[in-house]
Amino acid sequence: QVQLVESGGGLVQAGGSLRLSCTASALTFSRYNMGWFRQAPGKEREFVATITWTGGSTYYADYADSVKGRFTISRDNAKSTVYLRMNGLKPEDTAVYYCAAEFGVGRRIDHRSYTYWGQGTQVTVSS
Repeated sequence: QVQLVESGGGLVQAGGSLRLSCTASALTFSRYNMGWFRQAPGKEREFVATITWTGGSTYYADYADSVKGRFTISRDNAKSTVYLRMNGLKPEDTAVYYCAAEFGVGRRIDHRSYTYWGQGTQVTVSS
């Protein structure tokens, strides 16, 4: 079983920045697709960003249109950690952000493709 622990959430003003971190207790971390998803009250969980691979040594980053150009996903396999740097935050970014992991290959942006989930970290952006 893989355990994921998120950190870095908080309260920021619109236009501010945060960096979320997710550390996984996973063997062969480099073989896991990793993603960030978010869920606001009364809303469905939505894709934010993923960093995945297709069997080689290259990782591919995908972003939701709503965050493209503002958010950056990255990973440090030596630390078994994935990051989400969020710049230019907007009030509509307010949500609980979840880290997710899936063992396997292929680019995946659907949350139903992910097996392991963290507890979530709250991000609140004030006007």
